[in-house]
Amino acid sequence: MAQVKVLNTWVSMFGMRVVIALEEKGVKYEYQEEVLSNKSDLLLQMNPVHKKIPVLIHNGQPICESLIIVQYIDEAWHSTQFLPTKPYDRALARFWADFTDKKFYDAGARILRSKDEAQEQGKRDLLECFQLLEGALKEMSEGGSLPFFNGKDFGFLDIAFIPFSCWFHAYETLGNFKIPFESEYPLLDAWVKRCMDRESVKKALPSPEKVLEYAIQMRKRFLGD
Repeated sequence: MAQVKVLNTWVSMFGMRVVIALEEKGVKYEYQEEVLSNKSDLLLQMNPVHKKIPVLIHNGQPICESLIIVQYIDEAWHSTQFLPTKPYDRALARFWADFTDKKFYDAGARILRSKDEAQEQGKRDLLECFQLLEGALKEMSEGGSLPFFNGKDFGFLDIAFIPFSCWFHAYETLGNFKIPFESEYPLLDAWVKRCMDRESVKKALPSPEKVLEYAIQMRKRFLGD
């Protein structure tokens, strides 16, 4: 039997992707919680380049960077398929997953780690990201008639983006604003609820309240508030 181990920290939306992907494939794995202020020797050995989580260790071989890990899991275990079959659809899913890592994550981080105009710009950018993702979901789900970014099946982009949802409450609370899901992003609102019904997502995502507690302490470290 293949030996599979995940190095992660509970609050990382990137690590949550790995857990969701393994759960969706039905892969048995060992989980090791990392303390990022005191990284384990195993983490430093398995990811000597970036020295960060998540890391998937499969039969002693490390795979790093969350989107690469999810694609590796998709190729290594064939019980279900995360990426679409058509090349253009696969490229589209990868494009929007990359967008979440670069644009969406950055906007959310600025809300949590800055104040005044920098934080306000972060909020504007985050709402623009939501608008763009709403449009992507509309296009990829045939106007909302299909349940997921991948169409009928829960797939790569769903796995890439749904972990951010447990951070939405922290963005709103620390940014002192409301994300207008029902009025402006109804497809995303319904999509989040569908994803949260999946056992893999329930297992991987912590409660928004717990994430908020962490985010408050993180903000204090950055800003001294």
